[in-house]
Amino acid sequence: MRILVTGATRGIGLELVKRLSARGDDVLATARDGEAPTGDRWDRLDVTDEASVRALSARHPDPLDLLVCNAGVYLDKLHQLEDGFPPEMWAETFAVNVTGVFLTVQAFLPQLRAAKGGRIAIIGSQMGSDTRAPGGSFIYRASKAAVLNLGRNLAAELLPDGISVGVYHPGWVQTDMGGTAADITVADSALGLIARFDELSPQTTGCFLTWDGREHPY
Repeated sequence: MRILVTGATRGIGLELVKRLSARGDDVLATARDGEAPTGDRWDRLDVTDEASVRALSARHPDPLDLLVCNAGVYLDKLHQLEDGFPPEMWAETFAVNVTGVFLTVQAFLPQLRAAKGGRIAIIGSQMGSDTRAPGGSFIYRASKAAVLNLGRNLAAELLPDGISVGVYHPGWVQTDMGGTAADITVADSALGLIARFDELSPQTTGCFLTWDGREHPY
């Protein structure tokens, strides 16, 4: 299976690349300028830059079975309502977490269509759910709510093409973003997510699932 994983230099993205490659998949991993490791299976990508996304697509025109939109940022952690959440932080977060997903999907539509059953997996978060609204992290929560909506609409739009779209909560994971007090290891999250990707089909397109297979309310 040919797979592209964005934002793959650390955390969940890197673990997904390792696990998918170990089972024999043909995995292309991406990183921003200055972060990409050396190797034939790494390439540079800035998901906020349309030219960068289009150039990556042009360099890799072969059919694509699975696109994993993992690149994301969480910049407003611990910000206070009184003096935090500056406008430029809103713009940067949405550029990566929402627009970046759309640009990548858009650029790789020909490859996904050519795969005849291509799949798109968007790494979202339960923090984007209307049922998880305790306050705080306003920018991150809003961006993940937006990408959840984006995923649902892409699923409807692409179903006639046979392309399936799923949005996934990876769990509270022990990464730089999640912190050391998080519930699960990176390996547990990645293995669970891969199982979810494998299950994605036209019958389940538009799903919002946790890493361990539970349906998450929108």
